[in-house]
Amino acid sequence: MNIATQAVQIGLEWDTRTGAVTVPIYQTATFRHPGLGQSTGYDYSRSGNPTRQALEDGMARLDNAARGFAYSSGMAAITNLLLLFRAGDHLVVTEDLYGGTCRLFDSIFTRYGLSFSYVDTTDTQAVRAAVRPSTKAVFVETLTNPLLKFADLATISTVCKDNNLLLIADNTFLTPYLLRPLDLGADIAVYSATKYLAGHNDTVAGLVTVKEPALAEQVYFHQNSVGAVLGPQDSWLTIRGIKTLGIRLDRQQKNAAVIAEWLAAHPRIKKVFYPGLESHPDHALMKRESRGFGAMIAFEVDKHELVEQILLKTNLISFAESLGGVESLITFPEVQTHADIPPDLRARLGINDVLLRLSVGIEDCNDLIEDLRQALES
Repeated sequence: MNIATQAVQIGLEWDTRTGAVTVPIYQTATFRHPGLGQSTGYDYSRSGNPTRQALEDGMARLDNAARGFAYSSGMAAITNLLLLFRAGDHLVVTEDLYGGTCRLFDSIFTRYGLSFSYVDTTDTQAVRAAVRPSTKAVFVETLTNPLLKFADLATISTVCKDNNLLLIADNTFLTPYLLRPLDLGADIAVYSATKYLAGHNDTVAGLVTVKEPALAEQVYFHQNSVGAVLGPQDSWLTIRGIKTLGIRLDRQQKNAAVIAEWLAAHPRIKKVFYPGLESHPDHALMKRESRGFGAMIAFEVDKHELVEQILLKTNLISFAESLGGVESLITFPEVQTHADIPPDLRARLGINDVLLRLSVGIEDCNDLIEDLRQALES
């Protein structure tokens, strides 16, 4: 079955009693037992809730996983995954990643004895060279934030298997609609479901999918024990969003391709980062491995003063954090999403004072280009 169809069908089978086409919102904290020592399968909503389970089961199907897990945010999801490790363990991590993830690793989990090495995960040899005796996992962003580098998951998974490491893939930018990390050798996929999966900038959520049942049981133990679970209302909103994932991403990608070409030809733009451009170093690999190039664009303007001008002059494109919703958004990574990355690392990566990140929405492409054009005018 095509993944777009699978996405539409999430939750459809859930209410067999009434035949409701949308899964009900089970807004309850606890569940009545039918008898002593008996359970309906639900006891307390931290441990399991039918609305959340409909989302978790549906996401597992989309990612070809054994199980799915829903959390109160993407950061809560990553935090729960780090509980798989213990003091003294080491992880190899994508160097060009979301600043909040970097903050979580370096400012919080280093205090509990974990250590992290940041490498260019598009360079498999660099990944292999970073592995230590204490290394337990490789954490990659399949398409990095904000510079849009594409990791060769299949090759990295070979490195992980050779060294008995877990491979965790943050697939937020691509979603299962464009890439299934578990099919390419990852053990775990993680998502900020706030972004493309929910897709409407109206809910905060995180999702995890796990390939093997035994590892999924460990993840469930931590999810239930810590309790950073997604509530039934937000689970329902995320299900509703996923149903239109295919048509939204199709439109967003189409828009992004046209806008990237337009930006590349503009005299005030120094550089465009978009893997759909043939000039992008990972274009050929991504064309082979993925069903599309996504709808995120980063670009450099010719001088710093132009950054604030664009942010304040765009009318359709909102100056706001986050990404992946139906509305187009633009951010300044150096002082917003990536401010927690050390300045020397930002400079080396190219997250500088002329770089902007654009999340392309589903608006008419010509209107978005016109908005950018007038914002770029002096």
